[in-house]
Amino acid sequence: MYYLQKKLEKHISYAISTAFNDKIDDYLNPQLVPATKPEFGDFQVNGALALAKKLKKSPHEIAKILIKELEKNKEFNVLCLPPQIAGPGFINLKIQNNYLIQELTLRLEDKRLGVPDASSTFKKTVVVDFSSPNIAKEMHVGHLRSTIIGDSIARILKFRGFDVIRLNHIGDWGTQFGMLITYLKIVAPKALSKANVLNLGDLVDFYRKAKKHFDEDIHFQNQSREEVVKLQQGNPESIKAWKLLCDQSRIAFQKIYSRLDIEIHERGESFYNAYLQQIVDDLQDLNLIVTDDGAKCIFLDNIKGKDGRPLPLIVQKRDGGFNYATTDLAAIRYRFTSQPHGDGANRIIYVTDAGQSSHFASVFQVAKRANWIPKDCFLQHVPFGLVQGENGKKLKTRSGETVRLKDLLDEAVDRARIDIQKRLDNEQREENQDFIEKVATTIGIAAVKYADLSQNRITNYQFSFDRMLALQGNTAPYLLYALVRISGINRKGGNLNVSTNQLEFHKPEEWKLIRELLKFDDIIMEVEEELLPNRLCTYLFELSQTFNRFYDQIPVLKAKEPVKTSRLLLCRLTRDILKKGLNLLGITTLERM
Repeated sequence: MYYLQKKLEKHISYAISTAFNDKIDDYLNPQLVPATKPEFGDFQVNGALALAKKLKKSPHEIAKILIKELEKNKEFNVLCLPPQIAGPGFINLKIQNNYLIQELTLRLEDKRLGVPDASSTFKKTVVVDFSSPNIAKEMHVGHLRSTIIGDSIARILKFRGFDVIRLNHIGDWGTQFGMLITYLKIVAPKALSKANVLNLGDLVDFYRKAKKHFDEDIHFQNQSREEVVKLQQGNPESIKAWKLLCDQSRIAFQKIYSRLDIEIHERGESFYNAYLQQIVDDLQDLNLIVTDDGAKCIFLDNIKGKDGRPLPLIVQKRDGGFNYATTDLAAIRYRFTSQPHGDGANRIIYVTDAGQSSHFASVFQVAKRANWIPKDCFLQHVPFGLVQGENGKKLKTRSGETVRLKDLLDEAVDRARIDIQKRLDNEQREENQDFIEKVATTIGIAAVKYADLSQNRITNYQFSFDRMLALQGNTAPYLLYALVRISGINRKGGNLNVSTNQLEFHKPEEWKLIRELLKFDDIIMEVEEELLPNRLCTYLFELSQTFNRFYDQIPVLKAKEPVKTSRLLLCRLTRDILKKGLNLLGITTLERM
């Protein structure tokens, strides 16, 4: 009801200015919000309480004056039933049924389901930086949240009409590559002279063996340090070895991304190497840099250490090397720079764990002080908490190691497969193996994604296979089953693609479902602004609950016309919104379960 709320705000603001024109000098927000309970109506006006202080009248008296003014407005009366005063001076508004039908008809005819298209006014480019694994290290459960939260945010912003650039800022550069390249030359020297020789298998094992060698062999350590210098200087053999290691990692990463249906463009740390010295030189020219103990740094405003002194952000180390902060500043500058020399972004969103909040606050401050953030452009860090085990501690394997993302997804699918087979056996229902595999894969992956996205990303959450795979409660299987029920209407002879010029509703369950369906645009706009996908999850769950009550209590296929067609159209719009909402969460749907 996004547009409806805007219309109401306009009418209420006009009523305030008309009724109290000589007493109020500035615009006062009518404080129109959705009603807290259905029995209060659809919206609630809270502005009378704020007006009371200015006008020195009771909120109740002001509410009466406002209602009198609103009732003179013919257009307002088309939208709302007569307003009601509640409590000390709240004004409750209930939308007219005819207007709800009008809005419902528009949604039924709209491929965007009522959600405004941002590109129709002006085009904006948004960079979403997410996932960001490290080369030669396997993706683990710690990458889960960044990957699926970032993907969902990117999907929602794209649906809203923004140009979205999905960036994977992988760790593909740094001192660790000296160690890895040196070890590669020992275990697979032919890979540097012949094609298709390299097959490292388990990259994690390769990294561990290289690290063990580094820790135990001083000669190997020296060789590794020399290799870093060669790599940074562009030695052809070192560059080739580096590319081979990166390619092996990409193969492993892409298997996970394909499985999760994640689209992402790799642009690692190495991309910004050519820009790093210029970043330091320009900060120096702006007189922002202070040399401290040989390192070049910027002392931060309002960010202090335990000793009370301003903390430094180091942009060039004593040995002349650069660090993450330098790379991140180069990335910000490139992303805001106009095309074709940059991305031309208006908004940059970083999806990382909450532990990096202070780092990004520091980098953002320096970018702002250097005037590298254009007017009307925004930098945002989207933090998230930890994935915990059911014991409330960081999720780990029994041996104490970090859980590999591949293993976690495998187990989710395996558990879903076992559960499906049990239900089929109980129902004495025969299905082929392809069907079972498709449903198990869809439910398993969906359950993992939804369990994460349905939590407020700011907090930690406890990972539980039993809870996330349950058919009851706020879970992916529950939502998928609601869609399967709607698909079943078609199989039973109900035509969901029917059209009509006459919609007719009489039951409270119908009106409740209509009101829930009309909230979709508001929810999408909220998530775009606040970047909290859990709000979309909550909405889809509540919509599914409302639909299930409607479907259980109100006959659809046995109803007489035009009621039957009207109810079929409610089912169709519910299906379309659930499918679109789940798609925006990165979740694939099913026709049968």
